[in-house]
Amino acid sequence: MSLTFHWFLPTYGDSRFIVGGGHGLPAGTASGDRRASLGYLGSIARAAEEFGFTGALTPAGAWCEDAWLTTAMLTRESERLKFLIAFRPGLISPTLAAQMSATFDAHAPGRLLLNVVTGGEAHEQRSYGDFLSKEERYARSDEFLTVIRGLWRGETVSLDGKHIQVEKATLPSVPPVAPPLYFGGSSAAAGPVAAEHADVYLTWGEPPAQVAEKIAWIRRLAAARGREIRFGIRLHVITRDTADEAWARAQGLLDALGDDIVPAAQAGLARSESTGQARMRELHEAVRASGDWRDPRTLEVYPNLWAGVGLVRGGAGTALVGSHCEVADRIAEYAALGIDEFVLSGYPHLEELYWFGEGVLPQLRERGLFTGPSTQGTGHTPFLPAAPSR
Repeated sequence: MSLTFHWFLPTYGDSRFIVGGGHGLPAGTASGDRRASLGYLGSIARAAEEFGFTGALTPAGAWCEDAWLTTAMLTRESERLKFLIAFRPGLISPTLAAQMSATFDAHAPGRLLLNVVTGGEAHEQRSYGDFLSKEERYARSDEFLTVIRGLWRGETVSLDGKHIQVEKATLPSVPPVAPPLYFGGSSAAAGPVAAEHADVYLTWGEPPAQVAEKIAWIRRLAAARGREIRFGIRLHVITRDTADEAWARAQGLLDALGDDIVPAAQAGLARSESTGQARMRELHEAVRASGDWRDPRTLEVYPNLWAGVGLVRGGAGTALVGSHCEVADRIAEYAALGIDEFVLSGYPHLEELYWFGEGVLPQLRERGLFTGPSTQGTGHTPFLPAAPSR
């Protein structure tokens, strides 16, 4: 068995420190010391490709650049890397989304993956003109994905749904293979939609026992529909040659946070409608209340699972922290639960990618958990374009 790894493209900017944004935080909260230029994002994409990562997640929201346009440009900056584009059903027509997907696949065959983000922040949805409730957004996602799946099969689709209405929709060209759909959500309304449509169910990095419960939940719902689903997890990583070095790096991230930053960020995140976001906040709630969060070890909610990122960042708020061997151990533990795909990131994204690629991937390769290419002896510096073939 070979696990699948994806990295992350910080289209809101990057930094040596935690960059906050999304999931209840005001637009403009996310900012970095490094501009999210095509040159910089391209260097991350090429490095991920060199280390054997399958794809790179690109976020969606008012706090970052548009994922479709950015990744379309980055296909020319890389050769094989796939792009896991986050998008929100209902903000565009399902027919247009299916057409955009088919066009992307025509110009970059087999390099499109889609992360369906129903939207857990009512205030942000309203800024895009969407005034549906959370439950209505999930119902709309179900109708949206029904249309898009039919169009990808080459069908003429008509639907008179509660939220989506299309009549005799068709595509000028159909992708040879439908782009895989990734879907996350921890609320009761999310489960049936994931079970019906998702190829990969994504969870944020909760302790293994909680992840196991989610896997069992979605598997049960999918089995009732005659379907099987793969599972993925979204985590940050801080991996070093020794555990002490990794925890020192975590300490440095906390030391950079001013006393007013965490309360302000949490006030914003508290208004999120996302059940997953609430679960992220619960992981560090007691430590925030006691004021002990300045010590990174107090935020270790499971061996090597650190909730410190979620103090100021919306969405995925946990990181695997430890030596390369320890991080590989935790990845193996999640894999034993049924996790097939890992969507990872770190600050800064380029440097942390190298720490992981050079330190953890060889460990996983030795254990038979990763069969991607080895970069040793390639003679190609990953952050530079590959030499043209002669």
